Amino acid sequence: MSAPLLAVEGLVKRYRRRRWSSEVAFSLAADFRVDEPATIGVLGPNGSGKTTLFELITGGNAPSAGRVMVAGQNIHRVRYRERDRLAVHYHQSYQVRKIRRTRPAFMLERATRESPLVHLFDEPQFNTQDGYIGFMLNFFRRLRRDERIVFLCLHPTESYHLEILRETCERFIFVCRGTLTLLPDYDALVHDERVQSYLGRLAPVD
Repeated sequence: MSAPLLAVEGLVKRYRRRRWSSEVAFSLAADFRVDEPATIGVLGPNGSGKTTLFELITGGNAPSAGRVMVAGQNIHRVRYRERDRLAVHYHQSYQVRKIRRTRPAFMLERATRESPLVHLFDEPQFNTQDGYIGFMLNFFRRLRRDERIVFLCLHPTESYHLEILRETCERFIFVCRGTLTLLPDYDALVHDERVQSYLGRLAPVD
């Protein structure tokens, strides 16, 4: 049996109030897998752990426990300069997030891929003029057709943001206070009570 494209296994990230304190200020936990190419929408309140999740998946942030397997390779054991051959994190204005280095490169293994399998878009900016939204949606779809995994994280402030998620994403992850809720489709997303509370006035009305 072949390895899943992406496996997030027992992943935990803890932030303590002070460096030597045992008191945890924030904790994120994630455990899921993606067996086939997909476009996955990610939502959640500010400070809930969405960017931390993306940093952990791309190897830009070291986990407190657990591991992230991309095409069967533990991304946190791959050389820093080669991690973007497995997964890449685009932040807001499509700038690629940098990797924090904690170990010498010679102690790490080489990436087994030449181009990223997982693409994570962290609250990208959508210009409503000059067909820019259509251009970006086509880009997401092309990555999906090329058998990649696409994560699209949005913090909806306008109704068209929900339309983008509905048209583009096959499944969803809702992140709240460091906890992930996996939702199989858009209908399940917008009918989840926690999601409706988060969306407020933007929540669809039956």
